[in-house]
Amino acid sequence: MPTAITSPSLFPQYSANDILCFQFSSWFPNFSHQGIRSTIIHPLSKDFVDYLNDDGVMVPEGSEDVPAESTLSDDEGSEEDQDDDEARRYAFPELDAQIRQVIKEYGAVFPKLNFSSPKDASWVLLASTPLKCTCPADVYLLLKSSDFTSHDLNKETVFEGCEPSFEESNISYELELVLRKWYPVDRSREFRCFVRQDVLLGISQRDTNYYDFLNESQSCETIKTAIKQFWQTHIHGKWVSGGDYIFDILLTRDLSRGHIIDFNPYALRTDPLLFTYELLAGLSQGRSSAPQLKVIDSRAHPAAIRNAPAYQHNMMPFEALSLSSGRDLEQFNESFHGEIEKSLED
Repeated sequence: MPTAITSPSLFPQYSANDILCFQFSSWFPNFSHQGIRSTIIHPLSKDFVDYLNDDGVMVPEGSEDVPAESTLSDDEGSEEDQDDDEARRYAFPELDAQIRQVIKEYGAVFPKLNFSSPKDASWVLLASTPLKCTCPADVYLLLKSSDFTSHDLNKETVFEGCEPSFEESNISYELELVLRKWYPVDRSREFRCFVRQDVLLGISQRDTNYYDFLNESQSCETIKTAIKQFWQTHIHGKWVSGGDYIFDILLTRDLSRGHIIDFNPYALRTDPLLFTYELLAGLSQGRSSAPQLKVIDSRAHPAAIRNAPAYQHNMMPFEALSLSSGRDLEQFNESFHGEIEKSLED
């Protein structure tokens, strides 16, 4: 629930160089021992960037587990076949090989770009293993189906509001593909942490579902203690771009240790989740030594997910509407993937 207030006093002023500190390849080398195993692929070819910018959701030729083989002879082509060839005019054999090598090493991956992950497109893969990619085609489908991908493709969006601006800073920005080792994650142990002027102000539950254990006083104290100790030991004083940032953390099952998921700017573009930036500003003025923890405290909490899934506005690309025919999501997913496989065999 993002705040509607945009008063500059609520936020630090970032330069374009400051924002670059939040891209994955900038922060991960310094925090890799506290993070999830990851591989960064860059530079990416112009053809691949054009593919991400192109309209439509298409699977690059040869990116599936088993490369498609045509069953048509040279004289059996048709206008429809030519349309299919146009839809699959992109092919990235070198990138496919790199992705397959990482998947072979990790078992499975989930992708992101410099700043954003395609979590809003998790519906295009199996619901039981969200974001789990086992071939290059899975990676491409997630990125092409996500609204968040466009953020990292657009320099104006990435560096919006920066002073000095991107153009004035004389810095370079290149798209990067990040492949992170896929794990089945218990989302109840994910938290977003807000640091302002080198003070850990607040900790918010990330997943907007109600969990009994998060409402036990002992669990809450354990979580606050573990995250504050983690921050003091592994992050405080090591972040290179000032004292204003937001980090996401996944705690271990016993809530005693953590793994860094990501860093984000302390800015309106980053969702404050169960906080508001006005409330965080008040906490900053109060200068409490203990961070405030916010969790979903009842099943009736206004932020709790009930019937509507997160990112439901992005759960069906426009190009796929013709396949739905009123079916439920599970039936549609089966049909959608079936159509993709069929197109590769034609």
